[in-house]
Amino acid sequence: MRGMRKRPLGKTGLEVTELGLGTFGLSGDGYGPVKESEVDRVLDRALELGIGLFETADVYGNGEMESKLGARFESLEEKPVVVTKIGTDRLALPPRKRFDPAYLREAVSRCQERLRRTTIDVVLLHNPSLTTLVRGEATELMKELAAEGAVRAWGVSVSDVDTARAALASGADVIQLAYNAFHSKDLRELSADLSVSGAGVLARSVLAYGLLAGLLSEARAFSPDDHRTQRWTREELGTRVRQLEALRPLLGGDVLTLRALALRFVLSNELVSSAVLGPRTVPQLEQLVREAGKGPPYLAADVLERLPANLAKMEIES
Repeated sequence: MRGMRKRPLGKTGLEVTELGLGTFGLSGDGYGPVKESEVDRVLDRALELGIGLFETADVYGNGEMESKLGARFESLEEKPVVVTKIGTDRLALPPRKRFDPAYLREAVSRCQERLRRTTIDVVLLHNPSLTTLVRGEATELMKELAAEGAVRAWGVSVSDVDTARAALASGADVIQLAYNAFHSKDLRELSADLSVSGAGVLARSVLAYGLLAGLLSEARAFSPDDHRTQRWTREELGTRVRQLEALRPLLGGDVLTLRALALRFVLSNELVSSAVLGPRTVPQLEQLVREAGKGPPYLAADVLERLPANLAKMEIES
């Protein structure tokens, strides 16, 4: 694999590339179908570009994304780090969250089979509730699996600060959470907790579901199989698109696009181990890798200093 800047994944002992490839978009579950040939091209090109962290879940494509990664990486001499997520029972009608120990153990076994790995690098509980974590059964099971060698490190993919703190208090090695220029408060509030725990951080939603790429219009209509149809009303989308004006005055130098600004904002935070990207085509992937820049400082100090005031002017509580 070509060299790419690496960062420690917290206390896990793993080093990961600062750019990771997320596979939610490639699975077809979130933004509509992607041709299988294009999925293969994106995965192959990511390896060629030096990306060494791939993030997935057992429910992405009903397990097909795990199977594809397993088949593609099995013969590689230098295997990339694979992060997967468990905790959704899609065989139930309707599908539901499940974090009981018996189910989780079976889920990890199925992940091992699909990924073709005896030991999975990182397994995350997929958006459990605070109550689930406080109960402790799920986290104790993950510790058991780590002790048995089924997983090298475990953690939690979270959606709020309280759940993240409960995960860290339970000994999670890795936290995954949304972090971007429009949503940075959670990670900021967790900075002290993370410093104490030593957990690694995987940043997701780096481009806020495409919003921070700067290519959406207020009139954009999403297809029925695009999750953004339910995420934003027309009015909410219009507001968010207009709020991008908070970022445009910060462009300059070699930071020429909103996409570059958004990506480099995430990489500027030393707490972030890897920024998980979600390109669905090879050109999108190549563009993101180019726009990550040549390394620190990712953004000029004055840009980072001006950003909070610009966001406040546009009534963005980041």
